[in-house]
Amino acid sequence: MNILITGASKGIGKSTVEKFLSLGHEVVGLDIFPAEVEHPNYNHIICDVSDAESLPDVDMVEILINNAGVQDEEMSIPVNLYGVINCTEKYGIQSHIKSIVNVASASAHSGAEFPLYTASKGGVVAFTKNTALRIAKFGAVCNSISPGGVVTDINNHIIESPELWRAVLDETMLNRWASSEEIADWIYFMAITNKSMTAQDILVDNGEMAKSNFIW
Repeated sequence: MNILITGASKGIGKSTVEKFLSLGHEVVGLDIFPAEVEHPNYNHIICDVSDAESLPDVDMVEILINNAGVQDEEMSIPVNLYGVINCTEKYGIQSHIKSIVNVASASAHSGAEFPLYTASKGGVVAFTKNTALRIAKFGAVCNSISPGGVVTDINNHIIESPELWRAVLDETMLNRWASSEEIADWIYFMAITNKSMTAQDILVDNGEMAKSNFIW
């Protein structure tokens, strides 16, 4: 399988690159940062997904993982939303495609984060459904995954603060956050194993969204 993964240098993207490589796939990674993975089956290209004109030509993409994202408010719409649109239009809407997975966020459902970030991820969920409609003629599927808290470097300011870490874990049912490797496992399943689910969003948040305190 020819796999293209955006935001491939760090966090969920890096773990997803490593997951696909470990199972024998050819992987191309796109990121504004240099590669942190070295492998004979890995080709890393530095580019900005928010700039459609800068995207490199990659032939015969079969699996597209739109993972690139930022929590910077100013760049949330350009990177998180337009980045997904740009890469989907260039690499995903074509006859070789078999599956597209877009990385959204639990905040797309709760609205409980920065305004433009939340809007960008909500747009990803909606665009996923539109993409699924357009690639169905190729027998392909498109879904999104909405992680809640994930243990990655971008969240170190929370993870390294005992007070904040305790507070965020208390908001979940399972008293934990997911690892980037766990999200990569979900992405692999959605992209490779899954053949029938399409136009859906999978929420992986350790029960944070459904947690409620019943008061009588």
